[in-house]
Formats: sequence, structure tokens, C-alpha cells
Amino acid sequence: MSVVLARIGKPHGLRGEVTVQLHTDDPQARFTAGAALATEAAPGSGVPRELTIRSTRVHNGVWLLAFEEIPDRTGAEGLRGTRLVLDESAAALATALHRPEDDEGYYEDELVGLEVRDPAGQVLGRVAALELGTAQDRLVVELTDGTTAYVPFVAQIVPTVAADHVVVDPPAGLFDLYRKSAR
Repeated sequence: MSVVLARIGKPHGLRGEVTVQLHTDDPQARFTAGAALATEAAPGSGVPRELTIRSTRVHNGVWLLAFEEIPDRTGAEGLRGTRLVLDESAAALATALHRPEDDEGYYEDELVGLEVRDPAGQVLGRVAALELGTAQDRLVVELTDGTTAYVPFVAQIVPTVAADHVVVDPPAGLFDLYRKSAR
């Protein structure tokens, strides 16, 4: 098991910088030039198992990282969704990792496996993953009939996240779109 330090978002500029969603409260110490960070990415994505930080900076309150292995925007685009992680042994030593108290976000490992219910309490399925999107994140939901559906992870559609379930109030026909395309 590993501890996620950050999740890579969209590219910024032409020289390989990327935005990151931080999961550490000490980015200055974790993201220093020359630091090598392990990665977790989708199999076959071509993302290196380790990235070496070339530079870091904050732009309008957003952390930007550049890596030695990624020289341009095209390479940076391929990193989207990649997690920068500490391995299990390093994670045991990491004491500065926590969610800031004012952060209303959720980590993927907090959501995966939660039961998905409608507002009346009927079980619809389980959360299979969390996908980062350019405009918003999406819950990947494995419905009880085996269909995979994508639900915008916004308060209007996912009003409740509890310890053992999430409540999803989808717009009419949302799940039907996925069931029809699966045929």
C-alpha cells in the first residue's frame, strides 16, 4: 500500500508543467527539485514508475510541478490522473500527511467500495473509482446489474458521502444512457 502525496491534473503551459491536487500539508518539503517520486498510473499508460522533480512553483494558489522526464505539454498531458506516492515503508515514516481541515474533497481510497444508494435508500451499486475530469471529477459506479456508469461528483448529484455509502440523486435517465450503450 502507498500514501498519495498528490494527484496530477491538467498541463500548464508548453514546457511540461502540470497542476497537482495536493494530499500533503508540507509540499515544500515533499516537492523539492531533484526529488524522485513513485507513481501510480493506469496500466499501459506509458507513465514512468518514478518521476524526478525538475521545478516547483505556485501560480495563483495552484501548485505546478515539472519533471525531468517530461519535456513538453504533450508529455504532461499523458500524466493526467497519475498519483505521486510514497511507498509503504516511506509512508510509515510520513507524519505530515493529512487532509487540511478546510478541505471538502475526498481521497479515492475513501470512496472506492462504498455502497451507492438513491435518496430513498435503495442500493444502486458500488463506487468502483474516482476519475479526475477537467471540469469536475466523476464517480465510476458499478451498478447492481453490472453496468458501469459515470456520475458527476458534484453536491447537486452526490449530496451525501457517509462512512459506508454515498447518496446519488441522478438526473432522469442518466443510468439508462449507460445501460443502452452497453448493449
